[in-house]
Amino acid sequence: MKIHNKLFIALFSFTFFMIVAVVLLMQWSIGQGMINFVNAKEIKALEPLTVSLAHQYEKSGSWSALKISDERFLRLVEVQLRNSEFLPDMPMGPGDRMQRRPRFPPNDAEQPMQGRRPPPGREAHYALLDKQAKKVVGKQYPNLKYIQTPIKLNDEIIGYLAVSKRENLADGYELDFLKQQTTYLWIIAFTVLLFTLLIAFLLARHLVYPVKRIASGMHQLKKGYYNTTLTLDRKDELGQLSKDFNTLALTLEQNEQVRKRWLANISHELRTPISILLGELEAMLLGIREANKQNISSANDEALHLKRLIEDLHTLNSAELGGMHYNMQPTNMSEIFELIQQKYEVLFRQHKIVFCIVNMANEPYINADKTRLLQLIDNLLMNAVHYAQCSEISINVQNIKVNEQDFIEIMIEDNGIGVNEEHLPHLFEYLYRVDSSRNRQQGGTGLGLSICHHIIMGHNGEIKAQRSALGGLGFVIKLPVV
Repeated sequence: MKIHNKLFIALFSFTFFMIVAVVLLMQWSIGQGMINFVNAKEIKALEPLTVSLAHQYEKSGSWSALKISDERFLRLVEVQLRNSEFLPDMPMGPGDRMQRRPRFPPNDAEQPMQGRRPPPGREAHYALLDKQAKKVVGKQYPNLKYIQTPIKLNDEIIGYLAVSKRENLADGYELDFLKQQTTYLWIIAFTVLLFTLLIAFLLARHLVYPVKRIASGMHQLKKGYYNTTLTLDRKDELGQLSKDFNTLALTLEQNEQVRKRWLANISHELRTPISILLGELEAMLLGIREANKQNISSANDEALHLKRLIEDLHTLNSAELGGMHYNMQPTNMSEIFELIQQKYEVLFRQHKIVFCIVNMANEPYINADKTRLLQLIDNLLMNAVHYAQCSEISINVQNIKVNEQDFIEIMIEDNGIGVNEEHLPHLFEYLYRVDSSRNRQQGGTGLGLSICHHIIMGHNGEIKAQRSALGGLGFVIKLPVV
């Protein structure tokens, strides 16, 4: 079953049961309210009787001295209810309905109350109780509930008038009103149910529509159409999901472009030295070129370049698979830069490059692999020497704080030919070259900066390329302080 149908059935079923439950509860509440109203109305009609009984009590001084029989008590009740709707079996005139008449079975005094069934439900039951709620006269059944109205004399309770509570309505305009309200309730419930049917359908479609769009987009991505985008103008989680989908599609498209560029670059990088090497060897085999030291050395250079390329590819593959291991320990960056200064002093003097290190960091200790850091800085400096054609290289080290965490920032800059802005974000991609001619003699294998990026990631740091203040290319490295 489709999610649209499931959602529609769930919404409609829940609403249906809620509406039915509310109607039944309202019907019960109205019925109980109407019964309570009728009982209260009867008690109100009998209030003058309580006053009359109080006067009789005052004359005799007690209920026991009050000479009153069940029949006389019944007549008192009948007289009081004569002009009300609570007196049964007494026709009031043409067209009037029959009213209830309180009755007592003959010789009732001799019959025990306990275990007796009350008269038929349409008959009222009344009793006079003393102040201890014990029966004086009348009929009080143990299986019926009574409303006890206090009888007061000089603000003191001298007894109670007990009237049996109705549990349901047998006739009268109250019953007609209750039936009418019940009919109206079910008509309203049916109308609301139809309205809910429409709302549930529209709401289910509103919620499922973006899901269908996203599912369709996922099918397009599965087929390789990474330029697929979704335009859902929503402010809820589905709207955020559509934005995430667009971000995923853009990332996949960029990765696909990088993959294609990487395949093109690696095929070119492998094909070029192999073609040159085979050409030179074939020329020497055919006698076109002499097999002397110079020609063999040229072929050897191509073989060495191919070896370096394969080694760098292996290093990057190890890094991708988690195979580039790090021996992390607290390392003083000042010692690293002292080794760099000593190692490249002669090389920079030969190339007439001015090299300076400005260390403004306080106690620049980081948790790092010393060998990998030296490899990182070696790659960046060799990139400046062999490719940037620079005459000045500077390294600036300082402490910075990012989000309450301390970092060491290393900035390596040169005044070489530099790189255009559009190339800066791609410098750390595999085999990415700024020059279209792919000058392998100056540009190396094209994998050094990618290796640098993996080394920095292994140290939980950051590296980015930017324009140098000296006019060339600059690299900014951030490493967390111990």
